[in-house]
Amino acid sequence: MSTTSTVPVTGRSRVSGATGRTAVPVVVAQARRRRSFAVISHPDAGKSTLTEALALHAHVLSRAGAVNGKDGRGGTVSDWMDIERERGISITSAALQFTYRDTVINLVDTPGHADFSEDTYRVLSAVDAAVMLVDAAKGLEVQTMKLFEVCKHRNIPIITVINKWDRPGREALDLMDEISERTGLQPAPLNWPVGIAGDFRGVLDMLTGEYLKFTRTDGGATVAPEAHLSAEAAEALEGEAWLRAVEESDLIVATGAGHDPEGFLAATSTPVMFGSAVLNFGVRFLLDTLVDLAPAPGARPDADGQLRGIDSPFSAFVFKIQAGMNVAHRDRLAFIRVCSGIFERGMVVTHAGTNRPFATKYAQHVMGRERTSLDIAFPGDVVGLVNANALRVGDTLYVDEPVTFPPIPSFSPEHFAVARAKDSSRYKQFRRGIEQLDHEGVVQVLRSDLRGDQAPVLAAVGPMQFEVAEHRMAGEFNSPISLDRLEYSLARRTDDEGRERLSGQRAVEVLTRSDGVLLAVFSDRWRLQSVQRDLPDIMLAPLVVSL
Repeated sequence: MSTTSTVPVTGRSRVSGATGRTAVPVVVAQARRRRSFAVISHPDAGKSTLTEALALHAHVLSRAGAVNGKDGRGGTVSDWMDIERERGISITSAALQFTYRDTVINLVDTPGHADFSEDTYRVLSAVDAAVMLVDAAKGLEVQTMKLFEVCKHRNIPIITVINKWDRPGREALDLMDEISERTGLQPAPLNWPVGIAGDFRGVLDMLTGEYLKFTRTDGGATVAPEAHLSAEAAEALEGEAWLRAVEESDLIVATGAGHDPEGFLAATSTPVMFGSAVLNFGVRFLLDTLVDLAPAPGARPDADGQLRGIDSPFSAFVFKIQAGMNVAHRDRLAFIRVCSGIFERGMVVTHAGTNRPFATKYAQHVMGRERTSLDIAFPGDVVGLVNANALRVGDTLYVDEPVTFPPIPSFSPEHFAVARAKDSSRYKQFRRGIEQLDHEGVVQVLRSDLRGDQAPVLAAVGPMQFEVAEHRMAGEFNSPISLDRLEYSLARRTDDEGRERLSGQRAVEVLTRSDGVLLAVFSDRWRLQSVQRDLPDIMLAPLVVSL
């Protein structure tokens, strides 16, 4: 699946190569080969379909669709949970790694529902670029805009793909105007569609002026054949459709909307291309664009704002925890992004939060639910550490030179429910399951002396997180739960004095999050405003992140 496990390491020993400076040329060379990006969009724009199409073009898969389904396709390899296949949406991020044109691609698919935007935010902390899918018929939807803002805030370069051009949709020029006006990013088309939305024949390559003609395959399950034709041949073949594409692309060029490499890397300009993930149209063009334009891993700022170069000794941070991927073993996988140095399986690293050693005996590449053992990895790579019970989202690991990367903040929850075990004899499984969901970030777990450990409060950004919690508690931990919704809708951070003074207040409760943070929860913003008027000197601070 990847060439990373076969790269020789120079140095006194394998581990000394990972920690010392003798392997610097290897680290730099290998980092230049990496491209790490996330696929993000509004729900149902085709993220998981595109993820699988990219793997198909890189010859990681022989056919798209992991099981039989509509039109000969089925569930994608990145949607591996039962509830994902039942609902037809992604509810957890999935990491895949493959090689294309001697470039190691680290691709992270993200959840397809707004209720799981917190997981998407974590993924964006671990990548160097993003591919934003826009539905050709719907344009920039609510979640699309939120994700654009997150990427701009984090200065993440964005490549925009106008997807589903094989279906009826809007005018291409209208979509360019919308991207410019609503995001503030300058769209820079790299290709232009031949044929209106719903009659997708191919694309005009804006760089070469050639026609890239696509041919449909059965259900889009295999790579779509592509033919490169001259402008003259394209006009003879496509007639009016080609002439319209030329006219519109000339108009785009006249406005000065060409590709701006510096603007792209500064997240002020976005390259745009047209395609159809379900038919595999334009997928190879996207892969080539990622290899040619997307940034390789570079120095990353630590918690103090100091840059840690890729040639520094090994360092990484945890951006995701996932359990239940291996039903037989019920293990727990921590996904880490390698930031510097060389990772070698079996090396002993330091956990920055506790200063304790952490062994990495079981390290794996992950391809959806499938895994293979990993021996070595470089900056930009995503590594799965098995049975990493001591790790939590946001933790930093390092060798030799201490470093702590910025924490990954939790979102402000808006939905709250009390969880209780339906079978009191399975309380041990209940506690283990609730703790696991908390560590993964599926929900936030809040507790109070009044409610006790047998009735923790689950806090979520969206109500579908509760459905996932119920599903997994019954299926993975064999402890079905009941959820009693609470009439709270917002949370504020407070302190011990605030907890004492808010005691007894109507429609207010103070709960303790698992990280020790005190959260005051309120029925609505009017109740919050009332409390702030009556108790103006107590601490009621907004939580860090909201989307």
